[in-house]
Amino acid sequence: MGKWTVHALRAVLAVVLAGTVFVQVSMVWALVSANDPEDGSLPLTPLRLIMIVGMLAAQVALVSVWRLVTMVRRGTVFSHAAFRYVDAVIGSIVVAALVWFAVTAVNAPGQREDPGVTVIMAGVGVAILGVALIVLVLRMLLVQAVARDGEASRMRAELDEVI
Repeated sequence: MGKWTVHALRAVLAVVLAGTVFVQVSMVWALVSANDPEDGSLPLTPLRLIMIVGMLAAQVALVSVWRLVTMVRRGTVFSHAAFRYVDAVIGSIVVAALVWFAVTAVNAPGQREDPGVTVIMAGVGVAILGVALIVLVLRMLLVQAVARDGEASRMRAELDEVI
């Protein structure tokens, strides 16, 4: 992975992380201070709580990707230590899907005249779960790569003994 790619990715991760923290703090402040009275058109308190959890899941994924990029830069990504970060990303994506389904459920009563919106939102939730499955497949590839790397190291050690 090139130096510029790493710096660009880290810059994007830092900006997104800072943005989610800012929005989270703003939402918590709105909940605690009660400065934003609900007019009844939307259930704002449940939506805010759901979004705070969703942004926490995104933050876990961002930090995990940052750690994986660090491991790639050091050449240590093909190790068992990488699995916990990949697992955290998978878990975060699953939580994001559950959060999206919760938003869909909270939004559904307002869509009685047009239930297609709720169906589309549910489809987006299924697509998010699909991304978790894709990352799971990539994790299985990482498992194979770690096993091959271990096997190659063992064979090199055997060759060194022979030589």
